[in-house]
Amino acid sequence: MRGIVLLAGLLVAQPVWAEPGSVESDRWSTDYDGYFKKYTKRYFGPAFNWRWFKAQAIAESNLNPEIKSQAGALGLMQIMPTTYQEIKKSNPHFRKILEPEWNIAAGIYYDRQLYRKWREPVPDQDRLMLSFASYNAGYVRIRRAVKRAETQKGNLESWQQVRGFVPGETRHYVSKIRQLIDGDGNRKFRRLKGIEKFLASNNSDSL
Repeated sequence: MRGIVLLAGLLVAQPVWAEPGSVESDRWSTDYDGYFKKYTKRYFGPAFNWRWFKAQAIAESNLNPEIKSQAGALGLMQIMPTTYQEIKKSNPHFRKILEPEWNIAAGIYYDRQLYRKWREPVPDQDRLMLSFASYNAGYVRIRRAVKRAETQKGNLESWQQVRGFVPGETRHYVSKIRQLIDGDGNRKFRRLKGIEKFLASNNSDSL
């Protein structure tokens, strides 16, 4: 596959994802910021707010790079070894799963893969919430939850329509990420113009 090339002009040069206000967490620090910035820009483009993925890492591991879950997920982004091996097929230069840089890179890469699957006409923030839910519970499980929600409530228009149909652990997980970014989860976001064009232009899933 071809390496990702950031094409000038595909994304609007304005910060379309709002910067977070004060974060109500003593776990929010500057640790690993460089990696989160680097790989968010690489996989989602320069206009995307990298703090979403930092918040995800806090929710996953409290920024502990050596943590291992009972299910066997590893590192900052709690990647399963089998998932990491699949990711490495497209990114053979990735090194050990517990090295913070590559764990973060793999987690954000996987978020990108999930984000590309959610192509329904929902707002960008809701699409990202569906991606986080899929990261936690699995894409197929969340897709089934969406189908149940659509059966009862009609066409999918927001994460709020779906959240009552996903596992309680997943609802808590997504809520925790949102609260880390914005305490009440109600911050308004402008449309992230150009993200589809950026993703489409990067047919390769490797760096």
